[in-house]
Amino acid sequence: MATATLPEQAATGDTFPINGTDYIEFYVGNAKQAAHFYTSALGFNVVAYRGPETGVRDRASYLLQQDKIRFVLTTAIRPDLSAEAKAIADHVYRHGDGVRDLALWVDDARDAYEKAVERGAESVHEPRVMRDDDGEVIGAAIKTYGETIHSLVERKNYKGLFMPGYRAMKLQYQPNSVGLKYVDHCVGNVELGKMNVWVNFYATVMGFRNLLTFDDKMISTEYSSLMSKVMANGNDRIKFPINEPAAGKKKSQIDEYLEFYNGPGVQHMALATDDIIATVKQLRDRGVQFLSGVPGTYYANLQERIGKIDEPIDELEKLGVLVDRDPDGYLLQIFTKPVEDRPTVFYEIIQRKGAKSFGAGNFKALFEAIEREQELRGNT
Repeated sequence: MATATLPEQAATGDTFPINGTDYIEFYVGNAKQAAHFYTSALGFNVVAYRGPETGVRDRASYLLQQDKIRFVLTTAIRPDLSAEAKAIADHVYRHGDGVRDLALWVDDARDAYEKAVERGAESVHEPRVMRDDDGEVIGAAIKTYGETIHSLVERKNYKGLFMPGYRAMKLQYQPNSVGLKYVDHCVGNVELGKMNVWVNFYATVMGFRNLLTFDDKMISTEYSSLMSKVMANGNDRIKFPINEPAAGKKKSQIDEYLEFYNGPGVQHMALATDDIIATVKQLRDRGVQFLSGVPGTYYANLQERIGKIDEPIDELEKLGVLVDRDPDGYLLQIFTKPVEDRPTVFYEIIQRKGAKSFGAGNFKALFEAIEREQELRGNT
């Protein structure tokens, strides 16, 4: 089952149809320990494995799933055995644990790859057919910003658990879901002056449209600012905000990310829930740390700014959940602290109640909370 994002809508000018996020693959230093974090803290379950026990000598991968979200955690075991394993180890050395692959579920991987390359995409590898007793998966890959790639995955002729080479795995520890449903959007950070380069890439190569634009006047505090454009495919199942830093008195969160990640990459993934209060309570109980310090005045006049909402405001204040409204409804959101030692990858938990935007009304409160964390790290 591939990851969906939003209810089905009519597609527009996409270069090729995209059904949703197929999986997100992380390159990590220790996949077994990372898998334990995602199960114990975030409520995922390990459902499949590939490694020495399945005949792959140089690396290990764990497939984790929660509802329609699939994460693959991959580590190098013997970088000396293959160029692929060495590339994994090198990626972790440069970036720390980070996202390598935002894989897209497509109807026809060969057609998608050919059209993307014709329109200027740089190839990672041509279409490959992977087979086992459950059928075949066809996969190709193209480059995007930094060392991030998009695999193009066709699985219409496959009945297996995930893809050939993986074996079902069920651990004794089977945590309950915390209510995370699907990938809402994935945010990339790029260097100053490169945002429009990648906006044009997604527009030209994939036919995405610019859904929203935020300039440095909208996303700023006294000390830092950034610019962002949101690219989306025709059915809005894939949404990629792209951020670049802007001039400020101090380093912005984008500058800091680029410094510690050693280049562009995926900053955060927004994971959707149908009940943000219940989800955040469970995540906090499991040890997940969230950004804090939203001023009490934010909630004192929340209803005046946002209008009537279904959730108790005192509960939102206790948890630090932010609220914003657009013409289509409102959304609730909260952001974790970085889940790595480097201040790079973090998560957003989001609940949409009609809203199609990204919480612009919360940017100032969010960025001030991030700046307080940056100050503790000596950011200047």
